Amino acid sequence: MRTREVVTGRTGAGGFAAPTVSTVALAAARVAVAAAEEAGAVIRAGLHGALGISVKDAGGDLVTELDLRAERIILDRIRGAFPGHRVLAEESGLLEGFDADWTWVVDPLDGTNNIAIGLPVCTVGIALCHRGTPVLGVVHEPVAGHTWSAIRGRGAHGPDGRLRCGSGPATGSGPVLAWLQGYPIRRTDPAARALRLTLEAGARRLIQLWSPLLCWIMLSRGDIDGFVGYGAGQIDLPAGTLIAREAGVRIVGFDGAPLIEHITPAGGAIDFVAARPEVLPALAGLVESAAAVRVSGLPG
Repeated sequence: MRTREVVTGRTGAGGFAAPTVSTVALAAARVAVAAAEEAGAVIRAGLHGALGISVKDAGGDLVTELDLRAERIILDRIRGAFPGHRVLAEESGLLEGFDADWTWVVDPLDGTNNIAIGLPVCTVGIALCHRGTPVLGVVHEPVAGHTWSAIRGRGAHGPDGRLRCGSGPATGSGPVLAWLQGYPIRRTDPAARALRLTLEAGARRLIQLWSPLLCWIMLSRGDIDGFVGYGAGQIDLPAGTLIAREAGVRIVGFDGAPLIEHITPAGGAIDFVAARPEVLPALAGLVESAAAVRVSGLPG
């Protein structure tokens, strides 16, 4: 059964209530959390059985029946509550609406390649953007049943309360970093090879979880020190970046300028460096130094 969210706000011309961005985001948060947790329950239950898996593109990206089932649940809840909003979904693509100011971004199962090999590391991500700017982000981890969320300007919250990236202990052995390489990036890409080797040389540990949204949560909680993405897709970004920013994480592009928060259906790949404020200068410098690295002798 579908439910309709009713939002109110300032009264505009003709006496009609014009809902504010904040009001819509608050109403949307209830819908997004419920949708993510319902989809997560389906994913958690499905991890114990055989999965139908197929290759969905030339890059070798996979899709499972759990991706599709989770996306249907989320789309049904969003379109039932906000029928005029556009939705950009991982599997369904762009679903148009009559109010183009609002766009939902849905990743129903971030970590499909993990699930396909029996590794239960995945998340559900839902974001709402107003004129391209993320105003709501929700990330749910199905196995533990944990949910994190943020509304722009209101902080980020999770199972243990407000998220703050904090200040990690100085170990003297380098930071713990996460790495994201977009699916369109080939394994032989020289920039990707140089970046990864440079980061590994400068870090205590470099992790690649195949679930970028979980990396954003780990950074927001202070579990890791930084996160670098090369050729990241837009589906992976808005929910995680908003939660991270609201937790105090700083995010810049490879040029060092603050990363512009603007999501469009036709947008391309994005490069980013994200870290706690005291870690960011050194990490950005490490990324910049990779431009001078030449890798040879590897297959391809």
